[in-house]
Amino acid sequence: MFQSVLMMGGLGIVIGTVLVIASKVFYVYEDPKIVAIDEALPGANCGGCGYPGCNANAEAIVKGLSGVNSCVAAGEDVALSIARIMGVSVSDKEPEFAGPGCYYGKDDADREYHYIGVTDCRAADRLFGGMKVCRIGCLGLGTCVRACLFGALSIGDDGLPRVDQSKCTGCGACERVCPKHIIRLTSVTQRIMREYTDEECITPCQRACPTGIDIKEYIRMILEGDYEGSVRVSKERNPFPTVISRICPAPCEANCRRLLQDESVAINHLKRFACDYEMNQNKCVLPYKAPSTGKRVAIIGGGVEGLSAAYFSARLGHDPTVFEATDVLGGILRVAIARERLPMDVLDWDIEGVKQMGVRFKTHVTAGIDFTIDGLLKQGFHAVFTATGGWDSRLATGNIHKVPTVFPGAYLLIDLLRSKSDKNSCISSGKNVVIAGDGIRVPDAVAILKENGSKNITIFSRRYPETSSFDSTVIDTLSQAGARVVYNTGITKVMGEAGHLTKIEYVELDTGLKHDIDTDTLIIGSGRFPELVFVPVCKDEAFGIQAGAGNDGPLVWEGVELQKKPDANRELGLLSNQDVTSEYASAVAAINGGRKAAAAIHNLMLGIPFQEPSKFITEQSILQDVSSLINVDILPRNIIQLAPAKKGSTDDFSTGFSKEQAHAEAARCLRCGLVCYEKSKAAG
Repeated sequence: MFQSVLMMGGLGIVIGTVLVIASKVFYVYEDPKIVAIDEALPGANCGGCGYPGCNANAEAIVKGLSGVNSCVAAGEDVALSIARIMGVSVSDKEPEFAGPGCYYGKDDADREYHYIGVTDCRAADRLFGGMKVCRIGCLGLGTCVRACLFGALSIGDDGLPRVDQSKCTGCGACERVCPKHIIRLTSVTQRIMREYTDEECITPCQRACPTGIDIKEYIRMILEGDYEGSVRVSKERNPFPTVISRICPAPCEANCRRLLQDESVAINHLKRFACDYEMNQNKCVLPYKAPSTGKRVAIIGGGVEGLSAAYFSARLGHDPTVFEATDVLGGILRVAIARERLPMDVLDWDIEGVKQMGVRFKTHVTAGIDFTIDGLLKQGFHAVFTATGGWDSRLATGNIHKVPTVFPGAYLLIDLLRSKSDKNSCISSGKNVVIAGDGIRVPDAVAILKENGSKNITIFSRRYPETSSFDSTVIDTLSQAGARVVYNTGITKVMGEAGHLTKIEYVELDTGLKHDIDTDTLIIGSGRFPELVFVPVCKDEAFGIQAGAGNDGPLVWEGVELQKKPDANRELGLLSNQDVTSEYASAVAAINGGRKAAAAIHNLMLGIPFQEPSKFITEQSILQDVSSLINVDILPRNIIQLAPAKKGSTDDFSTGFSKEQAHAEAARCLRCGLVCYEKSKAAG
């Protein structure tokens, strides 16, 4: 008996010892902050934070990869509790909502596949391709509704998902399960930043609009009598709708699907109707702004593009300031368009709308004289964008004798050539010079540079040697002058320190390989300075660009080109087909340039990767379309009356359509999708 007890006691001691050793060997440390945050979270494990469960989100919060208010299933009290655990404050979070991207239900489709026994959209998509007529169309089986944990989704009478924004938390569960990308999260930031892709059901008119306005939506609101809502939709992508409604060449109307039946919808005149309503109410309709980021942005140039970049930057939550060399804003719109087409009170009204978004203006200040790019960065601006216009603008304003230096070491080729005969055009040439472009006047430029004492001259040509404008005689002349030509390249970045240009990054257009070259002078072979976003090079992993970086020494900066649409690598670099080398062909294109600039500024300041360009819609994109219309009544277009003929009108807010005309014209819109459109009820 005693031996048994002794044996059992000894065995217990051995087991206890083993367990103690094992606990030491296999002990897993749990961070008390992670444990506390995990306990504070609601335990919904919905994935709306972007992580697979609350514990993973808690770990991400502690590591600084997720915000204290990242839980979409919790309220402000939970965010405050987590903030106290982390010892930080709670910042505003921009709301996100799910939104359907299809407006034509499957019950209205000309042809519909029936999925017998299949109740899940993903299964139908895998088994049958999920086709109606449109390869992008909603399947309508309600998988997104079942995935929503908050009861925010339902299927409407038209067979399409409906979102209750009061219940939607932006968790993204519906977006993840939709195989057709019909329903997806949206926010003001996403709507500004995005470029349209071939996965989206975009109408022909909206694809043709340089700004990408949701045209059928603002027309629908006019039809319903919601004129302010119509203006707000226009201002989602266009800060100058009143101006554009008078001067736009209207490429949207040239792509209107009604042209297959009769005449295009008067899209631009309908915009004018709604915008005149806003102007005559004397109250600017302002679109939603994202919460403040605390980032300051400087925009050099108060023309349409510069003002647009400032407007969209403000909507993204930043604090923009526009620096304009003249005493007025508006650029070439102010001086080059007949007053009968564009009254100045109309231009001033839209500029007032930009101002009310929180944009500051400083006039009578010139880059390179009153301020410098590195100086602005030193003062606390997180980014600087150049939208100075070009030779065309200088001719219009009479400033052809002043040689601009928008950023250090950069000059226009035309100013270098004029410096030979115009003593007022003084250009300081450095030792290492790069010429961007291979025009016929490049040899003359090289000769002037050599006279000025330049030692190393490199010419970057986007063309192949056999297609270059340089013949053998010119090549010999350049070689004798000590200049070399680098073919098939584009400049992608400029770099400098304090007030000096130091390097240029260029890309091999066929391979995409990038290289640096020492440069102190850049000669730009186009009529305007390139549109670049300048940021300090010093970055912080957690907080992105640091304003005023390098206050204790010379500030190092870089100027980055705007994102290009895909065409292999051949669109990379300055002076590509997508770059503006003179003035914009239209103001509406300049507005889109400003939006793209705001997106680039936002990404660079916050360290966000650029949107993947492989699926961007381009002129070469192959998209589904229709070649004829069925069951659409012929309805003549309503013609806008000239202002003198409107004196007896009962409408005091519109210089164009009456309410009756506007509603009749809005009713002509077919509410198109990719290959669907609204049929006439009488004929249907």
